[in-house]
Amino acid sequence: MRIPIPEEKTFVHESIITVRWGDMDAFGHVNNAVYFRYIEQARINWLDSLGLNFAQDEQGVVVVNAFCNFMKPVEYPADLIIKTYITNPTRVGLDTFNEMSLASDPETVRATSGATIVWVDFKTQKAASWPDQIKAKLVL
Repeated sequence: MRIPIPEEKTFVHESIITVRWGDMDAFGHVNNAVYFRYIEQARINWLDSLGLNFAQDEQGVVVVNAFCNFMKPVEYPADLIIKTYITNPTRVGLDTFNEMSLASDPETVRATSGATIVWVDFKTQKAASWPDQIKAKLVL
């Protein structure tokens, strides 16, 4: 079962990530678990591009769910283009989505993915409202 990516979404970032030799499995293609690392790095690249400290001591971003739809294998050597989109912003979170393709073949989507992120107060272990400076950057 593939989880669909919404048609209506806002493009926020593009990352280029190099596939490493050690990312491959015994079948000669990138191991499925490694895709989640690529997706994580693309999400972190986007958050870093906002110029905000998302690793604060008392509050920060937490991924509350994630998925990946595998379409075509990726093999070493390759550079990946990972486009990040957001949708469904709320007072405390939003949904992120990614499309992954090869830099050498950007029209062929190799994987799609998504995750819900929530701003959390680590002391109370509960969702908290986005701080004002982040709301302004996310256009919430």
